[in-house]
Amino acid sequence: MGLLREAVVPLARRLQAGLLAAYRRGRALERRELAEFHRWVENTNNLVHLSVLLFVPLLIAVVTLLSNTVNALPYLLFPPLASGTYMLFAQPESRYASPKRFVGGITLGALCGLVSFEMASLLLPTPAAVAVNPAAAAGAIALTAVVTWGLDLEEASAFSSALLVLVIEVAGVEPVLVQVVSGFVVAINPRAAYVVSVFLSTTLVAGVFVGWRKLFYEQRAAYLYGTTRGDDHVLVPMRGETAERSAMLAARLAADHDAGKVVLLDVLPGEVGAGVQGRLDPSELDSEAAERVREAAERLDAVASRLRTRVGVPCEVVVAAGDAAPTTIDTAKRTNCDLVVTPYEEEQGRLSPYVRAVLASPIDAIAHRSTGEPRWRRVLVPVSRPGDSAHAMMDFATRLAGEWGSVSACTCINREAERRTAESRLANIVEAFDGPIETRVARAAVTEFIEQNAGAYDLVVVGSSGDRSAASRLVSPPTFERLREVDCDVAVVDRGEL
Repeated sequence: MGLLREAVVPLARRLQAGLLAAYRRGRALERRELAEFHRWVENTNNLVHLSVLLFVPLLIAVVTLLSNTVNALPYLLFPPLASGTYMLFAQPESRYASPKRFVGGITLGALCGLVSFEMASLLLPTPAAVAVNPAAAAGAIALTAVVTWGLDLEEASAFSSALLVLVIEVAGVEPVLVQVVSGFVVAINPRAAYVVSVFLSTTLVAGVFVGWRKLFYEQRAAYLYGTTRGDDHVLVPMRGETAERSAMLAARLAADHDAGKVVLLDVLPGEVGAGVQGRLDPSELDSEAAERVREAAERLDAVASRLRTRVGVPCEVVVAAGDAAPTTIDTAKRTNCDLVVTPYEEEQGRLSPYVRAVLASPIDAIAHRSTGEPRWRRVLVPVSRPGDSAHAMMDFATRLAGEWGSVSACTCINREAERRTAESRLANIVEAFDGPIETRVARAAVTEFIEQNAGAYDLVVVGSSGDRSAASRLVSPPTFERLREVDCDVAVVDRGEL
């Protein structure tokens, strides 16, 4: 019995450890997939297409259910309703995405078709061998065009509803019987019932669309874009001569949120802590090391005091020991910081290993290159593609510019044929943020455009190109590495992996 127990217990423990490891790997994969989906849906085009896939089939299913139970809703209303619903959700910012235009245009189309049919029946009777009077069809289209144009209710689906009125009898739709009073039934013309059904169904769709656009689409920044909810606890490694300017930038970002705070960090060499890694306590060190820690803390306290006075944001100071980059990331996690703002550093003409490690960390990061006084009222944001990085850059830019500043979002194209698509892409990005934001589309190389226009701005916010492959970065270096002579501050933004 003892031998059996000795053989079974280790096997059970190994099995338990294996199951636990598989569970953890599964949870990690699930979190990674959810994070990827979250970033995918931050692209406005993807969000719109997802909404189309969800809402258009659902609304058509609801109308179908009503058609099965209410005789006054014939199935011929489906074609204009489906196409019009798709256009509403697929282009929510276009001039045709108007509930008034959607309901009024399609209903007027059906009404014009009814009027044209009655007039053609009186003036030009339909030959017996013809199912639909050609004159009625031509009149329905012409009258719909004139009426919707004159009332500024032009809607493509209106012409569909106008023609479908003419085929009510061909489709076998019978008159609708309505009981007015007890024992008294009235037969309603099926074409008139069709007009009423079009109005009711389009009103239902328009109501859902208005709710979706007001409560979700126009508020998507609050629901989807991580920087608008977080990045309010900011860690600043105090490295180099421009560290205090970077700390001021961090304070301005944190002050935009009610719960914002700034943590100033000084990382001393590992030997100062006598083997201690992380945050240092002077009481646990020898006299020489404790004195160095106190001097570093006093220096950070002086900067923190100036930040509190000028910006009014809470500040903490941390003195730690260890390897610079790992200690910085570890301190950010321990102090519950979700953004690291580090001064920009170069070695031999390239980004320093320390800054590269910070940008590659799982925490949002900004590398700030300062050229003068810390004032960022005019901010330029070059955007190459939509996504979470673009939204983070715009969020940081609007927070720094504040109420009295200005933000310009720009994108560069190679061919004039790309201009309309580029304008739409920029509009989708900036409309998620409050305040006036200028959009610019330039037919030029991005570095050339920035170098020519940087003098008009205080700060240029660019992406780190962290989502590009190594081969792509080798062929075409990141934009920030090519911006060496611009006459303004540069902030390089990298979204973490959390």
